[in-house]
Amino acid sequence: MLDRFYIDNIVITALKEDMPLGDITTDNLIDESSISRARFIAKEEGIIAGLDVCERVFEILDENIEFIKKVKDGSNVKYGDVIAEVEGNTRAMLKAERTALNFLQRLSGIATKTNEFCRMVEGLPVKIVDTRKTTPGLRMLEKYAVRVGGGTNHRFSLSDGVLIKDNHIKAAGGIRNAIEKVRNNIPHTIKIEVETETLEQVKEAVEAGADIIMLDNMSIETMREAVKLINHRALVEASGNMDKDRLRSATYHQDVMTTCG
Repeated sequence: MLDRFYIDNIVITALKEDMPLGDITTDNLIDESSISRARFIAKEEGIIAGLDVCERVFEILDENIEFIKKVKDGSNVKYGDVIAEVEGNTRAMLKAERTALNFLQRLSGIATKTNEFCRMVEGLPVKIVDTRKTTPGLRMLEKYAVRVGGGTNHRFSLSDGVLIKDNHIKAAGGIRNAIEKVRNNIPHTIKIEVETETLEQVKEAVEAGADIIMLDNMSIETMREAVKLINHRALVEASGNMDKDRLRSATYHQDVMTTCG
């Protein structure tokens, strides 16, 4: 579930962006007392996500508006399905329409794409995991959409967990140095993840005691060798160019593989 305080902050920012000085068309065309009804209708098959956000856009502009959800987040809809119905002040509805649709379409698109990847690895001991490559200001919403689509969240921010990447490794003088230094400075309850690009780095990360090892932009053959080398001593992630063509090959026959997409 999404926290309403968080939703409102994002929605208000979006509405201010869309009509910083009001809606010059609607305000000068539509009577203040006008009431309208509308329906949200799916134009293609997909997974719905973001209905609560969509609803809040309308409610913030008209507290008396009636928003009826015909499906729930996570529902699979097809072309022509009614997603929601809304009734209220016409001015408010016209002002809310595009912003509400932007949120609903964006989040449903993420949920739908995530679900496609999840179905591709169904039956395998792996997870589809998101990244921090999100739209600035919308991370909480977009990561929520990943969960709705069946995916799993990685860290939400730089404050959530240790991920030693290539530039950290260079600055620290190697993987072992990086792991040892960060381990001495963080609570013992926090896991350490290391990004690797070669089998030599994988070996160094294993020997230094990394909890999670990311295989970044490796070929399928190299990833398989890396998984054998790790041999259950760390959780494994695969990241980089992980499209549909590579996904199944990257995960097939692996013991533990978490795929970042």
